[in-house]
Amino acid sequence: MDESRQPFAPAEMANPLSDPGAAYDQTVLVLQGGGALGSYQGGAYEVLHAGGIRPDWVAGVSIGAINAAIIAGNAPDQRIDKLRSFWGQITSESPADTLSGYNPWLKSAFRQWSGYMSALNGVPGFFRPAALTPFFAPWSLPSETSFYDISPLRETLLKHVDFERLNGGEVRLSVGAVNVLSGNSVYFDTHCTTITPEHIMASGALPPGFPAVTIDGEPYWDGGVVSNTPLTYVLHEAPAGLDGDTLVFQMDLFSARGDMPRTLDEVYGRVKDITYSSRTRLNTSAFLERYRLRQAIRHMYERLSPEMQAEPSIADCYAKAAHFRVSLVHLINSGAGDHGQSKDYEFSRVTMNEHWASGKVDAERAMKRHVWREPPAEKDGIRVYDFAAEARAKGE
Repeated sequence: MDESRQPFAPAEMANPLSDPGAAYDQTVLVLQGGGALGSYQGGAYEVLHAGGIRPDWVAGVSIGAINAAIIAGNAPDQRIDKLRSFWGQITSESPADTLSGYNPWLKSAFRQWSGYMSALNGVPGFFRPAALTPFFAPWSLPSETSFYDISPLRETLLKHVDFERLNGGEVRLSVGAVNVLSGNSVYFDTHCTTITPEHIMASGALPPGFPAVTIDGEPYWDGGVVSNTPLTYVLHEAPAGLDGDTLVFQMDLFSARGDMPRTLDEVYGRVKDITYSSRTRLNTSAFLERYRLRQAIRHMYERLSPEMQAEPSIADCYAKAAHFRVSLVHLINSGAGDHGQSKDYEFSRVTMNEHWASGKVDAERAMKRHVWREPPAEKDGIRVYDFAAEARAKGE
């Protein structure tokens, strides 16, 4: 049987006695938003977990925040089962699933039909149509600000996440949202906040489909409205952020690179890719600029006399110096490029299985490589590894 239809076969453990991240002080997972595409992250994480990767910090936006909460809110030996259970609950099977395997036209038609059914009926355990949907009501009605009710997600989160454990500090969790009133990006972080189901729901409250979630009197929408990836937060903004040499696995659900669209469906799908894909090069370039500045501060400090080093202003400046390096392994769901504009809200079981399997393939390719298992040279500061792009360049 096609592996894409049975993605939950256990991933092979590369070497259970080894720790691929042993050379680093911390390991971070960065999970992008992308709705139904999020099962890619489940498949990728399954392989990383089987290979001995144990994150110290997980940061996510939207569906990435939900996956992140499941990882941080469960014991290591329960994380994969909980991810499988979650994705099994919010996806559905139908007799039409078999149509997706016959030819490209039927596959495209199936995905459009499946996305339409999700939009019409909602998704079990995730969202349902609002009582008075704006589809059938005047836009001026003040009682409705969204097409769907996301209250089912709260119960699903409570079923799959141990929030006491999540806030216990074993794994740091950061989830991105945007304050509706200020328009500013906000991160709820267990480093300084007690995370509840509402914080996770706020990170995934994409308007106008979903309503804002109110926390401490403030309304919040999906973090993807401002930035669909937490990489900037992890590299630049997080309080007590990078501490020592750091290994980052960034799992993106939209690919910035893609082919020229041939149909209107592909045009809309490509627009989503470009709109929601992360700008990894921009983020890493900014990090590298700051790193080199901090590195220069450290080198200058080391040339000063002990008396000058003891000056409070100089000591404070030295505290901002560079003392760590970063390796970033980039996993991108480029296989979703052929799924058209419905890819982020098409919750069929067969398509979910395909995304899960794609995540496993990309993560397995990365785990077979060893170049990222040691931090980059001090002069480099950060190295980014995209093994899928490398394979495409070689024609593999």
